[in-house]
Amino acid sequence: MAIGAAKLRLLLVALLTEANQAVTVERLMARLWGDQPPRGARNTLQNYVLRLRRTLDCAADGTPVLTHPRGYVLTVDADALDLHRFTALALQGRTALQEGRAASAAQLLREALALWRGEPLSDLPADLLRDVVPALNEQRLDALELRIDAELMLGRAFDVLPELRALIGAHPLRERFWAQRMLALARCERQGEALECYREVARVLADELGVTPGTELRRLHQRLLAAAPDLGEAPGGAAAARPRATGNLPVEMTTFIGREAQLAEVRAVLASARVVTLTGVGGVGKTRLALRVAAELEPAFPDGVRLADLAPLTGPELLDRAVAEALGVRDHSARPVVDTIVDHLRDQRLLVVLDNCEHLVDDVAALVLRMARAAPGLRVLATSRQRLGIPGEHVLTVPSLTVPGADRPVPLQRTDATRGAEDGTADRSEAVRLFVDRAVAAAPAFRIGSRNRGAIAQLCRRLDGIPLAIELAAVRLSTMTVDEILERLDDRFRLLSVPYGHSVTRYQLTLRGVVDWSHDLCTQRERLLWSRLSVFSGGFDLEAAEAVCGGEGIAREDVLNLLAGLVNKSIVTVNSSGDRARYSLLETIRQYGLQRLREQDGATKLRLRHADHYRRVAARAGDEWCGPGEVDWLIRLRTELPNFRTALGFCATRRDRVEAGTEIAVSLARTRFWFFNSTLGEGRHWLERLVGLNTDAPRALTAGGLAMRAWVALCQGDNPSAEAFLTACRTMAGELPDSAGAGVAPPLTFIEGAHAMLVRGDPCSAALLTEARDQFLAAGQKGDAHIATMLWAMAEAFLGDRPSARTALDAYAADAADSGAEWARTWAQWCTGLFELRHGTAARSPAHLREALGRQRAIGDSWGPVWGVETLAWAMAATGHPAQSARLLGAAHRLRQDTGVALIGLRPFHDAHTTTEHRVRQALGAQAYEAAWSEGASARDSVRLALDAPDRGDGEETGRRR
Repeated sequence: MAIGAAKLRLLLVALLTEANQAVTVERLMARLWGDQPPRGARNTLQNYVLRLRRTLDCAADGTPVLTHPRGYVLTVDADALDLHRFTALALQGRTALQEGRAASAAQLLREALALWRGEPLSDLPADLLRDVVPALNEQRLDALELRIDAELMLGRAFDVLPELRALIGAHPLRERFWAQRMLALARCERQGEALECYREVARVLADELGVTPGTELRRLHQRLLAAAPDLGEAPGGAAAARPRATGNLPVEMTTFIGREAQLAEVRAVLASARVVTLTGVGGVGKTRLALRVAAELEPAFPDGVRLADLAPLTGPELLDRAVAEALGVRDHSARPVVDTIVDHLRDQRLLVVLDNCEHLVDDVAALVLRMARAAPGLRVLATSRQRLGIPGEHVLTVPSLTVPGADRPVPLQRTDATRGAEDGTADRSEAVRLFVDRAVAAAPAFRIGSRNRGAIAQLCRRLDGIPLAIELAAVRLSTMTVDEILERLDDRFRLLSVPYGHSVTRYQLTLRGVVDWSHDLCTQRERLLWSRLSVFSGGFDLEAAEAVCGGEGIAREDVLNLLAGLVNKSIVTVNSSGDRARYSLLETIRQYGLQRLREQDGATKLRLRHADHYRRVAARAGDEWCGPGEVDWLIRLRTELPNFRTALGFCATRRDRVEAGTEIAVSLARTRFWFFNSTLGEGRHWLERLVGLNTDAPRALTAGGLAMRAWVALCQGDNPSAEAFLTACRTMAGELPDSAGAGVAPPLTFIEGAHAMLVRGDPCSAALLTEARDQFLAAGQKGDAHIATMLWAMAEAFLGDRPSARTALDAYAADAADSGAEWARTWAQWCTGLFELRHGTAARSPAHLREALGRQRAIGDSWGPVWGVETLAWAMAATGHPAQSARLLGAAHRLRQDTGVALIGLRPFHDAHTTTEHRVRQALGAQAYEAAWSEGASARDSVRLALDAPDRGDGEETGRRR
């Protein structure tokens, strides 16, 4: 189809060049208007998106032009876009060339280049695509170079000479084309012309850039002058990638999957760093990555690449000799071997790969330091689970493979082995690609399709994206299904061993053996800490590690240093980007530690300490949350949710720990964490499971738990359960003597007031809520008093008159401002919007409601927007925007579905909703109402819909977004 408008074509190109990835609004604005977009550019961009959707005849939900929280995504099938097809074919051609399959490489690269039809994007403004067009041209030229390498390998030197002359004329500074022309001339026995070609490029580079020819050209020139017999090899092509006389790299026996970003990073770092160490957990693929990098860089090192595998060494005695042997050094003198190594390396330009250094790390560090100081042309690429720790070392941590669910999926690579093993909709993550590739090798009949795709994705996630674990799991497909592997994955160290009858080699390690190796490298106290850290779920901070793991063999003050040792040995990972360093173990490493802890009979004791620590954290949060650190507390509690779940689950299974579990659940409810995190159902689950199990628990705690159960049920709109919980709370209060009821009275009064407002719509609820507020304040429970004040303000806004509503709002707004609590201030804004809508000037209401929505979105609140979008719908109806109100009613319905709230059980909200719906239906008519409501209900981002849509006439489309 033809798209006439230049801006629409530019928008389409901007989305296509990053197809299947979220393109931010800011990036799209820069594409359309450069660095200085006009006023109103965001709304104009939204309008362009709508026009593009109409032009492309998109589906009702916007497909394929979808809205994303960060911008927009254009979804396309893997083979639908020429750019994707070109990239895949070029990559396959490169792989074939590196494997010595020149004919296949030439065909693949010719097919890729045939997809080009003239200059890319020539009909669009070049200044707005200055980072796109050069990158596309670079990809094309790179493919041309590879194709010519393949032609040279096939003996077609004469055929490519005219093409190379034209390419040099168009790209005179691209040295690779000059090198290929020199080689082609030499192959045609025109050595004189080849030497003249070198002199010509030397002049061009000197005149244009003031530089001399690079390494590849200089080496080729020297080989021409020496009439070297190896001129039959293509420069930088597959022949150069094969092991040379000066190298000893093993030939790859399986397909190399993914790792594009890591390959580029290691190559870039090695260009400037003398010593690079790849670290990471066992089985993550450090060796494979190092060998692939070394093979790719071999042409850049005149004296080759040498591999020394140190894994077989059991001690440092033979380290020097093993390295000397790998370097090809032969010396029978009596002098120290290290002196021979240094003399051999002194004038060489060589890359040395030292694989598996961790068990000899100190001795390897000393040897590398001496080698590097003596040989300025030496580069060392080491793999080790622990850094060497020498001056000038650059450490790169090798991550696990990307797993299903990553934000930026890796383009799917299909090899000859896996072609046809997928149904075209397989996950593009590196882990799944590796699993499919190895699965086909182990079980030729294996296919990935709709029935097993989810299980494969789950398996790759549970195996942490560790290549070794994934490969061992794939081998099991010869006798098991993916679902059966998943069922047995809790015993992964037994399951993921080499199956009986398979020979075990250096490169076929069991998962248990790899982790055992890491365990053996640790000191006795590091091993003890590792096992203790396994009780944490989802990570931990230093405070938690010290509280739970300190003592009985590990002094609390030593935990930090021991933790640092485990980080250095790639057992523990650390994220220091936030206010608190966050530590974690891959699930495979955690499971291993848990097995060791059980073997030591220490699991129960550690789980008790773990539960006690998170009991203290929850209690502290309950006391401190309503203050300047409110959002920090809520985010911290969200981060620690896996640990709270573990602690609650443990406490629920032990009668002597039910009180601790109840306190955790109640404290989390007091902080309103279950609301903020949109996990009300889970909060209610724990309260119902724990409250009342232990009759010896303090009455105040049990009453608080009963009140919180009723409160959560009320907020869910589950009135029958709320009535039952409230009755239980009243019964308990009635059974206590007056002297023991002080701790029970505040939560009971609060829930009575909340019930009166939300279930009965009774104006007397305001008096009960103010009484609860005073009782909470008297008990020193500031946060609980704040919530009572908020409900008082709501009760007066819904059920009171203007003076009483104003008084309550002013009290709540002052309370929120004094607290310094950000979430509380957003609710004060919401209450202000509600007051303006019902008692003030309705036109002022939307601004307050949108400000509350925006601030709640910014802090990650999942509960507030449920009511913000609903209330904004009421305001839109009251201010003459019925279609917008209908869309927001639909969006609010979807949010309530996501959070499990039943509006019908919340009387003031339900009454306002019903009134608004009736008004809007009358204004629009049934058909228009349903269409607008459905549009809102199907919106991918309900909050963004509410924030972006201005107060406008309903006939306009500007600002509408899906």
